[in-house]
Amino acid sequence: MLVSLTVGKVDAGVAVLLTEDKRLIEFPSILLPPDISSGSIVDITVARNHASENAAANAFKALQSQIYSTFGTRSPSAPVLRCRNATQTSVVLEWDPIDLATASLRSLSLYRNGSKAGSIPRPTEMQSTKISGLAVDTEYVFHLVLRTSAGTYSSERLAVRTHKMTELSGITITPGPMPAALKESLMQTAQRIGAKVIDTVRIDTTHFVCTEGRGPQWEKAVEMNVPVVVPDWVKGCEREGRIVGVRQYYINADPRLRQVGPNAQQQQQQQLQAHQQQQQQQQQNPPMASPRTEVTPPTPEQI
Repeated sequence: MLVSLTVGKVDAGVAVLLTEDKRLIEFPSILLPPDISSGSIVDITVARNHASENAAANAFKALQSQIYSTFGTRSPSAPVLRCRNATQTSVVLEWDPIDLATASLRSLSLYRNGSKAGSIPRPTEMQSTKISGLAVDTEYVFHLVLRTSAGTYSSERLAVRTHKMTELSGITITPGPMPAALKESLMQTAQRIGAKVIDTVRIDTTHFVCTEGRGPQWEKAVEMNVPVVVPDWVKGCEREGRIVGVRQYYINADPRLRQVGPNAQQQQQQQLQAHQQQQQQQQQNPPMASPRTEVTPPTPEQI
């Protein structure tokens, strides 16, 4: 279609064109011939470009398909939480690497018994955490909440019960410098009580066992506040059939303060009670006085 327009005014960027019915049309002056001035008549041909329309439509559909295949086919996955180890007062939890798909990470939080216990630092790098200060022989329920730009995803609830004082399977020891024979004996003791032995200090290490405080693993244990004890501590747990205190078994502790033998504290109490009973019996039944022999001199006979 051909349209004839009269140039009314030409500015630096816009030209005002007049139609036959005296309507004003603003038109880019850069598209007009260079010798145009007011009063000039220009012919503009207007036609629909079907080829360009089809090309633009095909390009838009391709862009939509690309966006869908990149961002629409996969969504973030819910975290998978599990228990690595449990002791009398602590729990070590671990999970698979978080799958964000194409979403952006907002936060990863740990909940205990329905209440937020804290946020996981560096969630794209960390895959485990340790919760301490728990009650003995108590059940707790944990779950993770992953917040992303694509929504919020929660893991399944995980019920974990802390161990009783007589449960020794939660002990996880890392052996340090010690004689070979003592290390072999330690391995056998750990196997008998059901404890786990690992070569390096990790988040689930409960005790570092050694006779000398040296080496990179010892330094790591000290840095992570892992108790450093002598092998007698493991043997003491086996004798007592329960978790014993570590204070007397530190490598720099006085060996005379350690309890030796099965149920040493109970034996001491029994001995003390027997001694007290013996003293009470002596007080109730005082010893009888020994017989005395008196010699009476003969009296003179009366005349």
